[in-house]
Amino acid sequence: MYIQYYDSPLGKMLLAADEIGLIGVWFENQKYYANGLKEPIEEETAVLKETKEWLNLYFKGKEPKALPNMHLIGTQFQKKVWQLLLKIPYGKTMTYKDIARMISPSMSAQAVGSAVGHNKISILIPCHRVIGSNSSLTGYAGGIEKKEKLLDIEGKYE
Repeated sequence: MYIQYYDSPLGKMLLAADEIGLIGVWFENQKYYANGLKEPIEEETAVLKETKEWLNLYFKGKEPKALPNMHLIGTQFQKKVWQLLLKIPYGKTMTYKDIARMISPSMSAQAVGSAVGHNKISILIPCHRVIGSNSSLTGYAGGIEKKEKLLDIEGKYE
C-alpha cells in the first residue's frame, strides 16, 4: 500500500494506492480519513502520479478525460452506487433519490447516501455531484464548503 500527499487549492489531500489501483483520495481530516490503510509506504507509483496529474487538470477547471486505474474496496452495494456516481457528467448533479431509483424503485435515498458517504476516492468518483431532493448541498465527507467549491470549479454553482 502506497501513499502520496497532494496540495490542492482546497487543502492537503492524501492519495493511496495498492498494486491494483487507486484506493483512496481524502481531504485531510475528512470523515473516514485514511480508512482501511494498513502500513502504507510513502512512495510515488504510476497510478499515484496519474492521480496527481488528473487532480492538477481538475483544479485548473478542466475536465480530465481518463481516470487512473481504481481498486474499489467496499460492499457490492457500495460499489454499485460508486459506479453510478461515475456516470454523473462533469458539471452536472443528481439527487440521492435519482440514484436510488436507478437501482430499484423501492431503494431508499438514505441507503444511497450512506454508500455515497463511504466513497474513499473523493473527486474522481464524484460524490460531490450528489445533492438533496430540494437541490440542497447536503452531506459531503469533506465538508459542505468543499462540496460547493468543487461544484464551482465545474461551473455548477457560479
